[in-house]
Amino acid sequence: MSDASSTLVPSPASGGLLASLDPLLRPWLPRQRWFAGKGRPVTGFTLVAATELLPGGPSGQDGPGLLHLLVRAQQPAGPGPGAATDPGDTYQLLIGVRRTLPPRLAPALIGRPADGPLAGQAVYEALHDARLTEVLLERLRLPGRLGALRFARAGKADIPAGLPARVLGAEQSNSSLVYGERLILKLFRRVVPGVNPDLELPRALAAGRSTRVPAPLAWLEADGGDEPLVLGVLQPFLRGCEDGWELALDALARGEDFAGEARALGRATAEVHAALAEALPTVTLGPARLAALATQMAERLDAAAQAVPALHRHVPGLRTAFEALAGPGVADSALTAQRVHGDLHLGQCLRGPDGHWSLIDFEGEPVKPLAERRLPQPPVRDVAGMLRSFDYAARSHQPWAPEWADRCRDAYCAGYAEAHGHDPRDEPVLLRAYETDKAVYEALYEARHRPDWLPVPLAAVERLAAPVPVGARAATDGPFGYGLD
Repeated sequence: MSDASSTLVPSPASGGLLASLDPLLRPWLPRQRWFAGKGRPVTGFTLVAATELLPGGPSGQDGPGLLHLLVRAQQPAGPGPGAATDPGDTYQLLIGVRRTLPPRLAPALIGRPADGPLAGQAVYEALHDARLTEVLLERLRLPGRLGALRFARAGKADIPAGLPARVLGAEQSNSSLVYGERLILKLFRRVVPGVNPDLELPRALAAGRSTRVPAPLAWLEADGGDEPLVLGVLQPFLRGCEDGWELALDALARGEDFAGEARALGRATAEVHAALAEALPTVTLGPARLAALATQMAERLDAAAQAVPALHRHVPGLRTAFEALAGPGVADSALTAQRVHGDLHLGQCLRGPDGHWSLIDFEGEPVKPLAERRLPQPPVRDVAGMLRSFDYAARSHQPWAPEWADRCRDAYCAGYAEAHGHDPRDEPVLLRAYETDKAVYEALYEARHRPDWLPVPLAAVERLAAPVPVGARAATDGPFGYGLD
């Protein structure tokens, strides 16, 4: 294999390669599910790094080439012709190059550059080409540097060679390849400098011998200035596992209870929290930090209400959840914050054939800044996310099954308490604040992306905005004693 000095990869300063790809990438990039800047046109690109992972075939031959690109997409910061230009997000692209594109790869075609080093050749999304995905795996098996890229491997991790790959089709913000039903490579598409929690946290858990999270086997990084860009993580593929969302929907469709699984999932969550608290530093949240947290939640509420008119009438009631968080009752107690999953829901949990639950995808909410995603948080934040997920599952079923969701929510908290020694329902103010913040976020998301789903978070908003009985903590009349929607 060649390095970044190959003739197909000119110096970034020359701009020849990117200039030739620019007309093709401008329409193609916004159509990708993982593109974060939807709704704003791409006005240009800056080449951050270009590395040739596999040179194309010699003249007259049609062997595929593989280019790894990091490009910054330039977009207007807001609507209107006078809007300033956004500094832009950096995206990881894996580009296949062939003189003749086989029919099986036709759906992956990006286009044919009219000029430049790739003039007339087919450039395409490389993850659909078995020859090129084999190159990626082989590179991860052999630690070292190539151009701007660094391939790292965890100790004596077992990474077999020659495994066939398939692309997972369900992801939104990233792309994943499953190799031989034994390994999974998660590639981050929008990348930022710094330690990605989806590598950091599983590595820390693996060092503590946690059995609830697959341990990283290898990873890919790029030079990013003061801090590296984490580009991908290779982990064992949990073959035969089913994700919690599909299991919950199947149970609802069959009219079956899910409380037993919810209880087991609560225990798994608590075990992961305990392992994270042991592996990484914890902090104590004092009154000032709680007040700042409550202010941030209230600000998110105000911003969401501006964009979602249906929230307006609930704002006063919802605000009380955040005011209570900053009140003397909570501020006077010592609250511990630690590293948490950050985006926990049923779809991030996998149950094995033996009933063992595992947690995956520790990246956190991709729309939030990396520094914020790496902050210690109260574990209740993850609990609130899972409780909202049970509600979503119940609401997706017709007719709506609120009692099913309530049983799951109570069972999950009970299972958490069994493994942790602390029941999340014993912190009703904190839990209500986090669940309210999550429901407000959901309302904003659904209004923008899935209007048909907006009634789901709005039902929770109505419940959460209702007055809270003083001192209530109910296990059957709605979790946390603040009623049913």
